[in-house]
Amino acid sequence: MSIRMIVIALSALLLGACAGPPKRDPAFATVAPRVAPAPPPANGAIYNPATRMAWFENLRARRVGDLLTIELVERTSGSKDANSEVKKSNNTQMANPTLLGYKPQFGANPGGKFSLGFDLNSSSQFKGEGSADQSNSLNGEITVTVVDVLPNGNLVVRGEKRLTINRGNEYVRISGIVRPADIDAANRVESTRLADPTIMYTGDGGVADASKIGWLARFFISAISPF
Repeated sequence: MSIRMIVIALSALLLGACAGPPKRDPAFATVAPRVAPAPPPANGAIYNPATRMAWFENLRARRVGDLLTIELVERTSGSKDANSEVKKSNNTQMANPTLLGYKPQFGANPGGKFSLGFDLNSSSQFKGEGSADQSNSLNGEITVTVVDVLPNGNLVVRGEKRLTINRGNEYVRISGIVRPADIDAANRVESTRLADPTIMYTGDGGVADASKIGWLARFFISAISPF
């Protein structure tokens, strides 16, 4: 097979991968509601727990498998400045020592004789500056599933939203712990009320690849680059 055919085959493979459907992340998969235990045999009473209906029950999520809508209201900002300066200087002098009553001198040159005395001077200086500013905002909604109920009543939730737009895939993934008291009457809770949250907004495809820096450029801006 010629090199041209190999390049064409690899290009077709990459294009096919970019146009693929969104991929599900098992870490954010939903769970099915737990099966209720079988009701005990009828004992002649009118009440049957298997067919009960709650007339005054609210619609807030509280059981495994229930749905909960999370409003994404994330806003973060941060800045950092760093300045450092290091200076060092050294001056060492040693006169010609006296050994056994006389100062040794040896050799000859046009300017006189050599001796064991010396004068050493050195200095070094380093100065570095750095600054960073970052601001992020994420707004929207995502409906997640209750995957566990903790002994204190708090709900462990997780879920993801997958979209395919113009040959590119977008993913919104979220997980965390919700306190039932923070859920409003419409069965909604803000993302800032989540404990131990994990919020991910990522994508793949041509648009996402175009915004990524290449591996060679990443090497030259990394700390291991010698330049």
